[in-house]
Amino acid sequence: MKTRKRMKKAGTDRDVTIGAGGVALEGILNVPPGARGIVLFAHGSGSSRHSPRNRFVASVLQEAGIATLLFDLLTREEGVRDEVTRELRFDIRLLATRLVEATNWVVHGSSTRKLAIGYFGASTGAAAALIAAAKLPETVKAVVSRGGRPDLAGEMLTAVHAPTLLIVGERDEPVIGMNRESLARLAAHDSKLVIVAGATHLFEEPGTLEEAARLAAEWFAEHLAPASKPSQDRRVA
Repeated sequence: MKTRKRMKKAGTDRDVTIGAGGVALEGILNVPPGARGIVLFAHGSGSSRHSPRNRFVASVLQEAGIATLLFDLLTREEGVRDEVTRELRFDIRLLATRLVEATNWVVHGSSTRKLAIGYFGASTGAAAALIAAAKLPETVKAVVSRGGRPDLAGEMLTAVHAPTLLIVGERDEPVIGMNRESLARLAAHDSKLVIVAGATHLFEEPGTLEEAARLAAEWFAEHLAPASKPSQDRRVA
């Protein structure tokens, strides 16, 4: 990934440990002053809380007054094992369960309990985010997927009521089709698919990740604000 100019942080990063079903997951929490909501990141296969793309998106959200939690979906030991077997990174149900546990941690946290909750998922992490959103319909207010595989959420798509923004690169043709089909199955009718011009799967082209981050910030600002706008019909841009 090419080096991008990081935005000035609106808050301070804090290392945290999240208890999740008997295991400890490492994370980075940032809560800007006056935060209007918090976004939990579900990274893609083989990635971690240190993902440079997700950290860039997180910095854009923080500048917009949105708190962020980047965390590892696997423990250190699981991560080492997965580097060899590559099994756990595709265990979408396990990853979704870990995201639900992290959400419970946020709900009970002293600095986060009053914040509206959203999810940002990349690649396979998008499927985990959608499954977790389906399991927590009263808690999760919005979801954004970047270059995601929402199709891997299967039948759970029909139970996702949180407004969902699907962001896909114009040159990521197979994934565009998967996202179009998934959009039609989502229960939230104000969901939307946006195709970013010139972008491939990893959004490595100049300006494409910045555009994805801008779209995500706008989506969360709208849906995590105290007074959300009226729902609109499902559409593709």
